[in-house]
Order: sequence, then structure tokens, then C-alpha cells
Amino acid sequence: MRLARRLLLALAAMAALLAGTSAWARDEGDWQILQARYGTAQRNMDVTDQLRDMARRDVRVRVTNELFGNDPDYGRTKTLRIYARNRGGETRTFEYREGNVIDGDNFTGWRRGDWGQGGWNGGWDGSRPGGDDGAYQILGARYGLPDAHIDVTGRLRELARRDARVRITNDLFRDDPAPGRTKVLRIFTRGRDGQMRTFDYREGAWIDGSQFTGWGRGDWGQGGWNGGWDGRPGNSNPGGYNPGGYGPGADNRLNIVRATYGSGTRYVDVTQRLRNISRGGRLDVRVDNDLADRDPAYGETKTLRVYFTLGRGQEQMVEAREGDRVRLP
Repeated sequence: MRLARRLLLALAAMAALLAGTSAWARDEGDWQILQARYGTAQRNMDVTDQLRDMARRDVRVRVTNELFGNDPDYGRTKTLRIYARNRGGETRTFEYREGNVIDGDNFTGWRRGDWGQGGWNGGWDGSRPGGDDGAYQILGARYGLPDAHIDVTGRLRELARRDARVRITNDLFRDDPAPGRTKVLRIFTRGRDGQMRTFDYREGAWIDGSQFTGWGRGDWGQGGWNGGWDGRPGNSNPGGYNPGGYGPGADNRLNIVRATYGSGTRYVDVTQRLRNISRGGRLDVRVDNDLADRDPAYGETKTLRVYFTLGRGQEQMVEAREGDRVRLP
């Protein structure tokens, strides 16, 4: 009886061991994918989700820019790096240059796509697990052109908390500061060495948030930067004018830079209309369809946004909903 009991216990222990390794046993791959990045050491992006989608369709995948929908470092040969862990807990990096084919049979759960769900953030070199691989801290962000731009730091922070990759469009920032012209998102940053760097993204381009420290947490751009479009700290207005527009001897003349009226992507430019009403003095106007001589977004509550300066002061913005009044200054 004792021998039979011992045999049963041994069989039970073996069954438990097999159950614990069954996820690996059912799949011929020896390595579980933790994360995937595509690009170069200088510029790269997280492509774990895109690779997972491809893996569910095919065992073998050829590495191309088109595969990931972006070229993170134009003009340079890029590499796909897959960070993986085996049964023994050892980590390994697999590298595939542009044009090479990934053999999914190397990886456990390749076709199921049940991998890369988090828990790894070692950056390109894989040396900082659990850290933040961004090399640059965002100080501020502006969208538009040198002669017409808006501060979008707060809006960009909201978007960063939702997604690591963001595509630049007018709809994204809920305004078009220069209608009919191709605009740029300009991000002002500071590197680990304290040096300033500006990143420019044209309309239609993608931002890879992995370049920036704390991107997903959104704990950046909380103030302390006022460099305007040209990136000169403490001087948002070319010519070094008084940033506040107030104080002894300040010229507080109202200057309407730009004004839009509408909802979402359906809006009209009412800049000249408000300039005619204010004539450089004060603005006191009711927000309604009369401003545009039509209803730009029928059935929706519309908003008037007025970008203005007082004298040679810093650009400001006031926003009012349909039915309200705007009074400036």
C-alpha cells in the first residue's frame, strides 16, 4: 500500500510539472517575445503591436518600412530587434535587417500573438529593463508655421497618455492655425546632457513617443518653457518684447492674430470679421452664426477661438461657446 501511494504521489507531481510547462510544450518556439523595436540606435520605435498583428497572419514575415507603416530614420538601413526570454529566464535579442525574413517558429505563441504584453522596457540596447528609454525630455510643443502657430503641449500630453505613436493632423489639435498651408509640429526638448534639441514633424508624419522620457506618463511640459517658434528660452516673441504685454509703458493695443468659429473639423475663419469689429481697440461680440454669415456645423454647438496679443505681448487664446459673449481686453 505504501509503495502504491508513493507511486501515485510521484505521478501527481509529474503531471503538475507537465501542466506548468504545457504552454511551452504546445509551441515549438524556444523563446517568448517581450518586445520589438524597429529602426537604428539613434531613432527607433516600438512595433510590438504591429508585429503581433502580422504574426497572426503568417509564420514568416519580411522586414520592410511598409510593414510597420513608418520609416523612423530616413536614408539609413534599419533593423528589427526582438527581445525575448527562454524557459530558463535567459534573455536574448534577435536582429533582422531590412529585407530579411523573420521565422516565427523560433518564438513561442507566435501565431496566437499572446506575447509582448508588457513587463519589458529596456530600450534599444536592452540595458534598462523597467526604466524609460526616452533620451529627451519634452519642454513644450507648438503646431503651425513660424508666422502662425499655437501651443499644443497640453493636448499632446493627453494624446501621449493614450498611445505611444501619434499621427499629425489638424483634427488632432482641434484647430488649423494656418489654413491651406502644410504645418509642422515642433517639439522642444532637453537631452540627458542638458543640450536643447528641436524635433519637427510635418502634417501626416508619425511621432514615436519612445524617443521621449516619460511620454506615456505625460509628466512633461508642465511649464518653464517659453521659447516660441524659434526656440529661444524666455523669448517667445522675436525682438524680445515684453512677454506679458503689461506694465509701465506697455502698449496694450488689441491685435487679433487669428479667429475660428465652428465645431471639430467644420469651422470657418472669422479673423477679418473680428478685426473689423474691434478695429484695434476693444472687442465685445456675441458668439453666434452671424460672425460667419452661415452655420458651419449645423446641429452642433459651435465654439469661437480667438488668438490675440495685447501690444507686443505674448500670444493668448480665449474660447467661448455659441450664445456667450467675448470681451477683450
